[in-house]
This record gives sequence, structure tokens and C-alpha cells, in this order.
Amino acid sequence: MSVGILVITHSHIGKSLCDAAISVLGNCPLPVRTLPVSFDCEPEEMISKARELIKEIDQGEGVLVLTDMYGSTPSNIACSLRNSTVKVVAGINLPMLVRIMNYPQLDLVQLTEKALSGGHEGVLPCHPKEH
Repeated sequence: MSVGILVITHSHIGKSLCDAAISVLGNCPLPVRTLPVSFDCEPEEMISKARELIKEIDQGEGVLVLTDMYGSTPSNIACSLRNSTVKVVAGINLPMLVRIMNYPQLDLVQLTEKALSGGHEGVLPCHPKEH
């Protein structure tokens, strides 16, 4: 059993990030679903869909919900799902997702910490190479 991952983002950003992470790793070690949110969506409908997806992927270990931009509609939908078995992290990026997928054995709290550290540590300045 493992933690489920639900990615809620604007449009298909989440699916693209998940596809890239799975390509990098060669497999998908966690149950993952994505929920694309359009600009003209009905938030209550999206919340219902998100709850259905959580039921699909929750194997008894909880669900980590990742979203793109804090304060946006996808983030607000994600935050409405929070409870003792659903944690939410905003600011998804590819390093965060790859880090999470590298630790499928961790529990929900530990995986949430990995998401935060992977996201932070994956953002770096790229300096020109000195000759």
C-alpha cells in the first residue's frame, strides 16, 4: 500500500508533469490521477470529481494533493479537500514530482515533506559557465 497522488492544475499542466516524471523514472510507483481545471469550470463540480479521484487512489495510506499556483482556482479546489488523510502542497514542479515518486514507501507526512524539499531544492539559478 502507498500514498495516492492527485494533481490538480490549470488545464493539462498536471498531466504533462506526470508524463515527464514517469518518463524520467521509467515507471509510476504510486497511484496517480490528474484533474485539469479550466478557466470556466464550476468549482463545486471539480470538487466532486476530485473527491471521486481521491476514493480511487486512496489505498488506506492517504492522498497527497499537488496543485500549481497557491490562491488560484485549482489550489482553492485542492485546499477544500484537506483533512487528516489528505494533505495539499501548492507550487508543483517536475523536481518535486520526481522526488515524490522516488520515495513510494514513505507515509503521507513524510511524502509531504519530500514534496516540499524537492520543490525547493529543484529551483536553482543557472549561472553561465566560466572559462
